[in-house]
Amino acid sequence: MIAAIAAIFAVAAIVGIKTWFDISPVTESLTLDPADIRKVQIRDRNGQPLSVTYQNNWNYHDYALLHEIPKLLQQAFIVTEDKRFYEHGGVDWPARFHAFFQNILAFRGVRGASTITEQVIRILHPRPRTIWSRWVEGFEAANLEKKFSKDKILEFYLNQVPYAAQRRGVVQAARYYFDRDLDTLSTGEMLALAVIVRAPARLDLKLGAERAKGRVLQIAKRLLEAGMISHAELESVNRDDLILNRPATQAQASHFVYYMYNRGISPHHFRGGKLLTTIDSSLQSKVQSIIDNRLKDLQPRRVTNGAVLVVDHERGEVLAWVNSGDFSPDIPGSQIDAIITPRQPGSALKPFLYGLALETGWTAATLIDDSPLVGQVGQGQHFFHNYSHQNYGLLRLRDCLGNSLNIPAVKTIQFVGYKKFLQRLHLLGFNSLKQDAGFYGDGLALGNGEVTLFELVQAYTALARRGAFRPLSLVMDDESAPERKAYTQEVASVITDILSDPKARALEFGNDNLLGFPMHTAVKTGTSTDYCDAWAIGFSHRYVVGVWMGNLDRRPMQGITGSIGPALALRSVFAELNRDEEGSALYLSPHLASVEICQLTGKLATADCPSLHEWFISGHLPADKCAMHSGQTGKDLMTAAEIRNAVRLEQPTPGLMLAMDPRIPDDVEAFPLQLPRRLPVEKIQWIVDGIIVGTTTENIHRFLWPLVRGQHIAQARVWIPGKTEPMETPPVDFIVK
Repeated sequence: MIAAIAAIFAVAAIVGIKTWFDISPVTESLTLDPADIRKVQIRDRNGQPLSVTYQNNWNYHDYALLHEIPKLLQQAFIVTEDKRFYEHGGVDWPARFHAFFQNILAFRGVRGASTITEQVIRILHPRPRTIWSRWVEGFEAANLEKKFSKDKILEFYLNQVPYAAQRRGVVQAARYYFDRDLDTLSTGEMLALAVIVRAPARLDLKLGAERAKGRVLQIAKRLLEAGMISHAELESVNRDDLILNRPATQAQASHFVYYMYNRGISPHHFRGGKLLTTIDSSLQSKVQSIIDNRLKDLQPRRVTNGAVLVVDHERGEVLAWVNSGDFSPDIPGSQIDAIITPRQPGSALKPFLYGLALETGWTAATLIDDSPLVGQVGQGQHFFHNYSHQNYGLLRLRDCLGNSLNIPAVKTIQFVGYKKFLQRLHLLGFNSLKQDAGFYGDGLALGNGEVTLFELVQAYTALARRGAFRPLSLVMDDESAPERKAYTQEVASVITDILSDPKARALEFGNDNLLGFPMHTAVKTGTSTDYCDAWAIGFSHRYVVGVWMGNLDRRPMQGITGSIGPALALRSVFAELNRDEEGSALYLSPHLASVEICQLTGKLATADCPSLHEWFISGHLPADKCAMHSGQTGKDLMTAAEIRNAVRLEQPTPGLMLAMDPRIPDDVEAFPLQLPRRLPVEKIQWIVDGIIVGTTTENIHRFLWPLVRGQHIAQARVWIPGKTEPMETPPVDFIVK
């Protein structure tokens, strides 16, 4: 007898000690710690999910406070799971003993009798489902109820109770099964959520709602007896089927979501496991449809990929980040984010170049010579030409930029300097241009460096924001970097006015083209070499939109330019943006002066001139009247400073290396020495190695020099009309092999 008692005490002691060791401490809080989040959920500016993740241990993203959960739904869970929830201290002993005897009589486990508090313990401290686990959970449940209120425990439970398909909590379940928020659920739908938690896999409504319908009706009758629902509600539960709805399709933003995860998310940017971004999911979906449909139309022209970036430049926020196809397995390259992939921008950089020229002293009326041009590329030469292969002679800067002419752009970068231009592009956020200035040379004016659509749109916001550059924001209420001045308001205004002037682009694009938008909009296109990239960028009083099209495997398109491919998509996006917007003019600085000038010479107009009004920055107004239409000769059209700049050899270029062609007799091979065609001349002496090798007369700007192998120095001695003494060009070294 004594031995038996001792054995009982020994067993009790062992059980007590093991219980003491196995009981886990009560959690300090039932409020979730953001530090435990494995993956933040990305949401749009209105709180709509752009990403869905069920990889976290807890439901951080769809948490509802108890007062936000319908009372009937709370009561349904209590009736089905723990009818004495508000009475017990963590363990419902009567229910547990009743379940114990039922299981003995059935010779198997037919009932569990776990309270809601014990289920919370099971969520907090997952263990194998054994009798010992149930024993320990009872003690932990009692400790939990001593520390937290019933309402707090119920709230945690309703938000973390597991459902099928890795969903947790009633909010996720309601959206998964019915695509509805809690306060819109019917009585039957609320009861269904309470029923299926007992066996989420077996009673999953996706596998057949009829499995749960009988149990739902049973719970409804119990609620009627308790006075929690009416007879009419019971009848509706009995009559109405449980209709499942597929969750609404999310905006396609996979590339944006991946970019946000990849760039790293600072903890102070998100709350409750949610990151509120600047994306507008409704606009995202509409722009996605626009670009996908446009690319479908262009498939016969071998165009596969496209991207669109939409920005609110007033707030500096990205509203839409769209890639065509969005990871579609049927579209080659759709897994690549074209918004952050460097590509050649073609002419899209020209507005920034001409803005720099305006700062350096030129005006919108400055004449630039659009004549055939040969430029140096390394130790060789490149023949520049315009897209149309036409040359227009002397043109005002306004027309050169508006028509996106290449030769004037090259002459402009030669005026401002490619090093200075690259520095300005870096100021505008073009971080993809990582080579030194000499690597790009004058070709930078034509977009020979690769930039991203993100960088391009971000830079255009500086023009839209009156010359002020600010990095774009992707997160709501983010502390953005301070503004920095990229251009003066006056320079930005003149460039904006040119880009929004349909007449300025008429030479190359015609009077009726896709770039003339109904609402006041500045527009620029770009096309890279061999039609590999086509761009269209535009900005209104509020928005900047950039569109890129091409092939991410770098195959050329079939004749698609910025004005043919992306321009129509750009129009469609702006039509969507302007649908509910009142029209407003682009900003024009009040400090600009409007002056009547001659269309042909850019000088002050006389009564005989074909004239127009041009905007000028203070201090840069034209001082001379037009000479062309006042009886003077064209020789006087150039200023002394313009003549000094023009007295230089266009050919050869410094360091040029020429090779004699073995297929041509040496005595007939020649190379043209050349001066700018715009330069008025009476006579030129052509000098090689200090010897006059030829003389040309009035307005003849080139001389064919017979090739001679060796190192040489070329110069020209030039007589300008009205000047008594000749001017000499700087010497140029070159080699003939």
